[in-house]
Amino acid sequence: MAISNRQKFFISFHILRQMLFRKSKYSLVLMLEPLYTCNLKCRGCGKIHLADKAPGTRLSVAECVGAAEEANVPVVSIGGGEPLLHPEIPEVVSRLIARKRFVYLCTNALLLQKRIPEFSPSPFLSFSIHFDGLEAHHDEVVGRKGVFANAVDAIQLLRRLGFRVTTNTTLFRDDTPENAAALFDFLTSLGVDGMTVAPAFHYETAMDQTHFIRDREAIRSFFRRLFEIGRRRNWPFNHSSVYLDFLAGRYDFPCTPWGNPTRNIFGWQKPCYLLNEGYVHSYDELIRKTDWDAYGVGKNPKCGSCMVHCGFEPTAVTESIRHPLRLLG
Repeated sequence: MAISNRQKFFISFHILRQMLFRKSKYSLVLMLEPLYTCNLKCRGCGKIHLADKAPGTRLSVAECVGAAEEANVPVVSIGGGEPLLHPEIPEVVSRLIARKRFVYLCTNALLLQKRIPEFSPSPFLSFSIHFDGLEAHHDEVVGRKGVFANAVDAIQLLRRLGFRVTTNTTLFRDDTPENAAALFDFLTSLGVDGMTVAPAFHYETAMDQTHFIRDREAIRSFFRRLFEIGRRRNWPFNHSSVYLDFLAGRYDFPCTPWGNPTRNIFGWQKPCYLLNEGYVHSYDELIRKTDWDAYGVGKNPKCGSCMVHCGFEPTAVTESIRHPLRLLG
């Protein structure tokens, strides 16, 4: 796996500490969305419409850093919107790193070459660049030509400057295992440090409602074929092996919806990053007052086809710590 040994240690220590104190609900990754303004309109995005509800609104540096402290998480994934549109995002990143938080700055890379001088390489910082396919397909999904080529140039620049670079890929119904394999071969050839992958979640607010994979067995078949193609290709997935086995149907377990809580410009989003059932004012209120038993596969129809890492990776990682022989297998 492509997750650094340093990050593995911090996360393992965090989980063991929560287990020692018999804490049943704790979080691993903060999904931080400091703004919803974006310079693209991707067809499967379930977030961009939120920009119209609070145009120009963004979280302050103090609110961003405070959210990570409040949730007590080892990892912060900064999305949006496009976070590089936030004028103070370099300060947000530097202050999180100073607190030993692993930061994944998720970006479409359109502004990266302009803003890269504002950042410094660190083992705690990864630029996570979005790729939904090879050039023609990716540019179609994001609705603009040249985005793929720009992202490739950004990766090459980041690597020359010594930054850690990962990628994030969302797979839709019109993707094939063969095309996904070709993308992962290409990204691996660029020397990326890690790759994140997940089937697209069916956002009810997405502009395009026709391209989601809505059947869990179809998702499992897709990933079984993908991993069969990728055998011995050493793709550096930025996931636990247990989550990858879950995608392929080798394991089945429930999601941990509080594992990756979301803090955005409206508050703490209930119940998770993918569903929007309202907002609360604090992380403590999110944990205590959310009816967690109302969500998950078999409990809520909105969760029926979900296999996204923000819900299931926390379960997979925790299982790896509790049952290490499973990970070894």
